[in-house]
Amino acid sequence: MTASRLLSVLLLLQSRGRMSAQGIAEELEVSVRTAYRDLTRLQAAGIPVYAEPGRGGGYQLLEGYRTRLTGMSEGEARALFFAGLPGPAAELGLAEEVTAARLKLLAALPTGARAEAARTAAVFHLDAPGWYREPEPAPHLPLLVDAVLTRRAVDVRYRRWRAPQEVDRRLHPYGLVLKSGTWYLVAATAKGVATYRAGQVLEAALSDELFERPGDFDLGAYWAGYLADFTARRYTGSATIRLSPRGRRRLPDNVPPEVVRSVDATATAVGDEGWVEAVIPTESTGHACGELLRLGVDVEVVAPAELRRAVAATVEVLARTYALP
Repeated sequence: MTASRLLSVLLLLQSRGRMSAQGIAEELEVSVRTAYRDLTRLQAAGIPVYAEPGRGGGYQLLEGYRTRLTGMSEGEARALFFAGLPGPAAELGLAEEVTAARLKLLAALPTGARAEAARTAAVFHLDAPGWYREPEPAPHLPLLVDAVLTRRAVDVRYRRWRAPQEVDRRLHPYGLVLKSGTWYLVAATAKGVATYRAGQVLEAALSDELFERPGDFDLGAYWAGYLADFTARRYTGSATIRLSPRGRRRLPDNVPPEVVRSVDATATAVGDEGWVEAVIPTESTGHACGELLRLGVDVEVVAPAELRRAVAATVEVLARTYALP
């Protein structure tokens, strides 16, 4: 375990540059004392690690030093090919680069790991879009990738849902996120960081302006917060419904996961035919009416009265439309 951790410390210093003992400890989830001890062991083994004192100081490798360690475990060889799944890379305009990198890395692996990596690549395939929908085209995605990587501002014409629908923006792109087959651009403007759907970018042009992404910006943490905020803003009401056993089985194919989780958390049995009563979150009366009608006779709205009346009115119109002569 110690040898593995020492290798991790060495690779951290090689990939990150200067790091404090505190930073190494947090990265490896060990105590600061253990980090100091590991650094001392590396120095004793002849690794050119030296300390830079003072504010902003830390430990780093002598400039130009690179480890020649090339060993890779079977698990690491498998993980290598998850990083190069071709679909998203092609959309980003990086298909050729990813393919070339995979071939070079594959050639560098020892025979056993090479075979394991090839087997893994042959049995996994990524298809990002959800069922019942086509992937959203984003013709300006390669340019946005260029802007993210070169840290250049980009001028876009963007189509949004509220008026005015088409707006011009200068963006400082911080990163790209792929969710359910749709690409999103996370970028800063004068008003702060915001999220833009890449497929809604109508025009885009790189500018000459360079920018610096804040050192403490974490794309994963931002996205998690964005999703939580989106869910909180999306669901502004609630409804009480009753579901038949068949309706509950059909629920995941007809409503969002948040609604399914709410049913699972609040369901109580009613009657002796397997029906349950549960509370679900709702966006609006019209939206909830449309979603629940997908379940037909396997759902009944109990409350609120406004939603119950909306469902009844829709059913009355349908009954008149399909009335037999």
